[in-house]
Amino acid sequence: MQETIKFLDCTFRDGGYYNSWDFPEKIVQQYLDLACTVGIDIVELGFRSTNNSIFKGACAYTSDEFLSALELPSDLDIAVMINASEIVGTEKMEISLEQLFPSTANQSCVDIVRIACHPHEFEEALVASKWLKQRGFQVVYNIMQIGLRSEEEVKALAKLASEFSIDVLYFADSMGGLTPEQTTKIIEWIRYSWSGPLGIHTHDNMGLALANTLNGIDKGITWVDSTITGMGRGPGNARTEELAVEIADLRDETINFISLMSLIESYFKPLQKSYGWGTNFYYYLSGKYGIHPSYVQHMLTDTRYDENDILVVLEYLKNNNGSNFNLNNLESARNFFQSEAKGSWKPKSEIKGKDVLLLGTGPGLSKYKTAIQRFISREQPFVLALNAKEEIDNSLIDARIACHPIRLLADQKSYTTLNNRLITPYSILPNDLQEAFKKIDILDFGITIKRNKFKFGKVHCVLPEAMVIAYALAVASSGQANKIYMAGFDGYPIGDIRNHETNKLLQMYLDTEDFVEIVSITPTVYKIEKSSIFGSFE
Repeated sequence: MQETIKFLDCTFRDGGYYNSWDFPEKIVQQYLDLACTVGIDIVELGFRSTNNSIFKGACAYTSDEFLSALELPSDLDIAVMINASEIVGTEKMEISLEQLFPSTANQSCVDIVRIACHPHEFEEALVASKWLKQRGFQVVYNIMQIGLRSEEEVKALAKLASEFSIDVLYFADSMGGLTPEQTTKIIEWIRYSWSGPLGIHTHDNMGLALANTLNGIDKGITWVDSTITGMGRGPGNARTEELAVEIADLRDETINFISLMSLIESYFKPLQKSYGWGTNFYYYLSGKYGIHPSYVQHMLTDTRYDENDILVVLEYLKNNNGSNFNLNNLESARNFFQSEAKGSWKPKSEIKGKDVLLLGTGPGLSKYKTAIQRFISREQPFVLALNAKEEIDNSLIDARIACHPIRLLADQKSYTTLNNRLITPYSILPNDLQEAFKKIDILDFGITIKRNKFKFGKVHCVLPEAMVIAYALAVASSGQANKIYMAGFDGYPIGDIRNHETNKLLQMYLDTEDFVEIVSITPTVYKIEKSSIFGSFE
């Protein structure tokens, strides 16, 4: 069994999700030259695709022209992957395949074609195997998201595969949520009908990619995948440098890692530092709850999402079809509040005609604490503290305000200790949060989210995003405040996209019919009117 193991490295295919498959040709060549020195049998150099709507690098297409420009080692098999979505559902699959593979295997540098299928695409995609086999290619099918399927479904997929002349059947732990025990069960289910070569493609959300791969080998799997440094979508895959050690032991071979480690240090480590693949707590949660890792990958590279945002999104996606990646779902999850707004507290009853002071959480709040407290005592504004930061004398604060469910839960003890009233969309919070805040004096002001829209009702509001600053501005407008002062809204470091997002939000608010004038009285990077806490106010 050990001698028949096929070691496939797909760094430039799976890793391309981070850098748009734009690998320097010099690096590709260096990688090809060293592959055999660490026991790699097959290199999957990228996708083969006809989609060309945005810029992607050469490994997104892996064309015959690109391959012919490389010096391909004779002892390596070259594979490419196609997504089943490019061939299923088309009027004539043969036309799509002809566009993807204009040359036969004898005329092409490609030896192996791997087709990545979601389970619902699998049966139709299998038809392509006959055309590809006639053209001389080895044909491999990769069933994705296998961990979300039942025993009956997996057995049915394996039975379908057995009815076609394909070379290898792979299953992918796309969500990275399988344990070795679950992997064993899936192998057993597949073997119920499929007796041919079986492969596994693992993801490392829960840090189990290598363990699942080795367990698969122990259970009779003979085709295994990995990527250099684990570079791959989301947290990445089993790491080639580690799997190579294990396979060498199984083969009783001695291999030389010098060239591979040199390439890792000079190219892949800096790339990893820049893009940040590798498992972490968020990927662990995505694996455990069957959430597509691209959600986490997207949020980690978008500075609009802080730690609380990511947790809120994952909690939402856990119960709302998080297995399929969709940016619209991501925005809905980030905003959380999609139901009809409810509320009972009328800001107008306490705020009408008054100035409102919003207390942020930036360094300026502490730096100018004494001056801010003098301002409050002198001007007597209605003071709203955003979230639970303890800085300004608690007796000077009229209410605290928060709307993010995870932040509310995290700060529950602080709100109880501070004993201020809390403005929050209590009526539409999850039941566990309502229970947690039963002993706090709640001012229930509702929220619903609609993109690019502010609207101020008597007991609720419409916001473009569930950001506490937007919520506070809505309370002031609903309450018909005279003016809004802001302190402690320093902003983020120069170049941080969150500054742009906040400025966009503030401008959107100022463009509404019922906006209230905003003035920052401590330093801020935001594009709003500014005054000094040390000056006079009329």
